[in-house]
Amino acid sequence: MTERVTEVVVTPIAFPDPPLLNATGVHQPWALRTIVELRVGDDLVGLGETYGDAPHLELVRRAAEAVVGVDPFDLADLTRRVSAAVGRVDVPDLHGLTGHSTVKKTVLRVLSPFEVASLDLQGQLVGRPLWALLGGRARESVPFSAYLFYKWAAHPGAEPDEWGEALDPAGIVAQARRMIDRYGFTSIKLKGGVFEPEQEIEAIRALRAQFPDHPLRLDPNAAWSVDTSIKVARETDGLLEYLEDPTPTIEGMAAVAREASMPLATNMCVITFADVKPGFERRAVGVVLSDHHFWGGLRASQRLAGICATWGVGLSMHSNSHLGISLAAMAHLGVATPNLTYAADTHTPWQLGVDVVEQPLSFVDGAVTPPDASGLGVTLDRDALARMHADYLRCGIRQRDDVGYMRQFQPDYELRRPRW
Repeated sequence: MTERVTEVVVTPIAFPDPPLLNATGVHQPWALRTIVELRVGDDLVGLGETYGDAPHLELVRRAAEAVVGVDPFDLADLTRRVSAAVGRVDVPDLHGLTGHSTVKKTVLRVLSPFEVASLDLQGQLVGRPLWALLGGRARESVPFSAYLFYKWAAHPGAEPDEWGEALDPAGIVAQARRMIDRYGFTSIKLKGGVFEPEQEIEAIRALRAQFPDHPLRLDPNAAWSVDTSIKVARETDGLLEYLEDPTPTIEGMAAVAREASMPLATNMCVITFADVKPGFERRAVGVVLSDHHFWGGLRASQRLAGICATWGVGLSMHSNSHLGISLAAMAHLGVATPNLTYAADTHTPWQLGVDVVEQPLSFVDGAVTPPDASGLGVTLDRDALARMHADYLRCGIRQRDDVGYMRQFQPDYELRRPRW
């Protein structure tokens, strides 16, 4: 008898987020996520994790009703059900850090947590870890990078958080040292687009001086013009492993790539399969930062990896504010992906130990090894889930708004792209 999903539970949650600065503003005090549970009978639960913004949450709830009764092994039927439930709705990425919006991208974003949860169920039903379902181990563990941010010491009116202030090169170096000492990361990424490019170049030079053997990356989230991007690329020649999304659009990236010595990476201009051909033909990018949350899940991410290998384009993984279910999914995908050529991003250090799973995965020498237990190998911490849902209900935030939050403290703040 085929096992089918008997119940779907969707739980919005919130957890504390430090005041991390970026090209669109600053993180609010609470980050939002949505936890998806696919239940089969009384005992089996497949887990997925996704964004928590209200428009996206509404579509996830709509899809959840359609998914009841699906065979977790029938991902084609799952896709049809989610697509029909979402319809022609286009929910844009309002914080503007993951590129353009399309109806198809919206469907893929909604599909992803259901696909991950279905794969989790598949693994549990056959008694194999998820990495085995994805083709087996290409490596034992997945390397991640130290993901640095300019940040305030605290949210205005609150006590300083454990990471403290980082608003200049010295602060960034101190942050890197603390993060590397704690997690063992062997590469470093700086979120830029916050200050004048010259100041961020100085931070990269300071990092190179203190960490001569760590590959460095800089990501201004398309805050620069083509001319500024070319100038920064020239001034960081020999310093950067890659330069990520210096300027908007495939056309702009291609213009910079023709002049830059280092590869350009993206999670903003090549974000759907329709973007692959123009992006790769124009040689706009040398590295794609995959993200199963908006590419449509783990199988779609594997398809993207194969395309990158065919074109000779490097591959890494993008990160959003995430918890342990997403980290587990990234770890399983990463060990099963032969051409994961660059260390992945992670926000885990910024979650300050908060998680929704009973035994969060750990970093050893900057890398994560996925569990060998069946499926994802992680279990929901029901008490933590209840607390985070209560925090969601009381925090008052229903949609990420880095721009609006920044304007509370800088009323004249404007979102401009490019800014420099």
